[in-house]
Amino acid sequence: MRIIGTAGHVDHGKSTLVEKLSGINPDRLAEEQARNMTIDLGFAWIDLPNGDTIGIVDVPGHRDFIENMLAGVGGIDAALLVIAADEGIMPQTREHLAILQLLDITNIIIVLTKVDLIDDPEWLELVELEIGDLLSQWNLDDLPLVAVSAHTGAGINNLLKRLKHVLAEIPQRANYHQPRLPIDRAFVVSGFGAVITGALSGGSLSIGDSIEIQPSGKTGRIRGLQSYRRRVDTVAPGSRVAVNIAGINSSEIQRGDVLAYPGQLQPTLLADAHFTQLSEVSRPLAHNAQVKVFSGAAESLANARLLETDALAPGARGWLQLRLRSPMPLSRGDRFILRYPSPAETIGGGVIINAQPGRRLKRFQAHVIDELELRASGTPAERLALAAQADAPKSLRDLQKTLGYADEELSEALDEALSQGLIRHLGEERYWAAESWGRLAQAAYTDLRNYHRDNPLRLGMPRPELRSRLNVKLGLLDMLIANEDQLILERNFVRLADHSIEFSREQNEKAERALQALLADPYSPPAIAALNDIAGENIVRALGDLRRLVRVNDSIAFAADSYDRLVSEIRRHISEFNEIDAKTLRDKFGTSRKYAIAVLEHLDSLGVTQRVGDVRKRGRNL
Repeated sequence: MRIIGTAGHVDHGKSTLVEKLSGINPDRLAEEQARNMTIDLGFAWIDLPNGDTIGIVDVPGHRDFIENMLAGVGGIDAALLVIAADEGIMPQTREHLAILQLLDITNIIIVLTKVDLIDDPEWLELVELEIGDLLSQWNLDDLPLVAVSAHTGAGINNLLKRLKHVLAEIPQRANYHQPRLPIDRAFVVSGFGAVITGALSGGSLSIGDSIEIQPSGKTGRIRGLQSYRRRVDTVAPGSRVAVNIAGINSSEIQRGDVLAYPGQLQPTLLADAHFTQLSEVSRPLAHNAQVKVFSGAAESLANARLLETDALAPGARGWLQLRLRSPMPLSRGDRFILRYPSPAETIGGGVIINAQPGRRLKRFQAHVIDELELRASGTPAERLALAAQADAPKSLRDLQKTLGYADEELSEALDEALSQGLIRHLGEERYWAAESWGRLAQAAYTDLRNYHRDNPLRLGMPRPELRSRLNVKLGLLDMLIANEDQLILERNFVRLADHSIEFSREQNEKAERALQALLADPYSPPAIAALNDIAGENIVRALGDLRRLVRVNDSIAFAADSYDRLVSEIRRHISEFNEIDAKTLRDKFGTSRKYAIAVLEHLDSLGVTQRVGDVRKRGRNL
């Protein structure tokens, strides 16, 4: 299915043409029919002999209703630009053509209507020359021109043939599994509830699907679907559709909202964009100027932050960041139009490059512009790698949502990015930019290098401390350690591969004296405070890091061999008798209750034993 838009003159000729093509009067409002003027969006369709359907969006032609026109023109595949033969090109004709170009709608048919009213061939030739001059200004000399009369029917068949030919040349709308429906109407049908309409893109919708309305975040479910007044179970991208929603009141929905799957679309108050200003505007666009932004069926006041200059001259292009006054549900690749709010004037348009920048960009920064250029014109693999730059790895589905790639395009970009080393696959369909990985690795190296310098007698930094310093999840840190040869995990300490504890001769002598003190009475050893007096706190801690002694609490430590014998006997006894108590352990090793309880509580904390009343039984980690 395809959707076309009709734009052009203000009088009844355009709507009459739509009615002649489709048999449907698109002017649904009583005021429109009384004034013979399209005020709001009108809708119709043409059923072709081959079973295909062409949807029609009839947009207002009067300059006073240009913003209503913008709400309907964004989702069309092609346009009929209607020019009345008895009047020629009007100011709104030029504005509508400019808007079509700014929205990148290049499949346009020029329709010269009301030719039955012109008896003078020279007048028609003059109008056609005027049209040719206008098209030349936009390098559109090859656009087809069809002369018709909606009153007599002359040229209508030719127009239909031309329309079918143009639409046949346009690729089908891709299915990204991310349906988006910019809402141009919301109303209530008695007995059914809320109904919204719009042009579907990005993916299919089916009855029963859970949906979300943005930017409000209201959630509901699809109760029913119609496309061109036919009930359907599923509707594909590229169609106009009416959606009956359960769970949301129509009063909670307004024009400009977007229907999507839950969690797939996020509203934004900042958007990075490339902008083209019309050459006919009345004044340059100044930095931070107040503008109105139109995208899809949505609009918002905004400030246009120019990133490369203080003012953008008529006809110029540049990078800007839109600071929106109200949140808009935008995505990368969305086209937009800017207008001055007062006096009202269309000034230009462009494309959203980053809908979720998350921060205000600094102006006059070369690296900022370089990144925007890469986002706009890099290869699919390069753009994928850029989308994968984040604080944490992303799922493939999240990357697809950010980029708007179809499945095949995503697969090709992923293969290319992996082969070029631009991204890393981190398991479970998680991917991360190689640059982000490199920054994390470098931060880990720097933190550890400084830690080793300040703590030469520590085996390494405790793993939880490094995780906290890097502000990453423990799983990501473990993945980094496993994949970086220079990072070593040893007994829950992380160190650089070239680091080791090196005792001086004096320090080594002190360490040996502390160990001898432990071994003198291995199961009733001196307190840690006494060991610190013998060797110094740093050396005692180093012996713990090296596992030459094992701390069981803040005041008691055993020589490693003595500790291992204690644990081995506890394991054996529980395996044979299913339990052990402090008295049994005390008697077996000729120690005191204080030391026996300290060891058992330590093993409780490790899950080796489990306290049940006054005894210890098998723990989960025995």
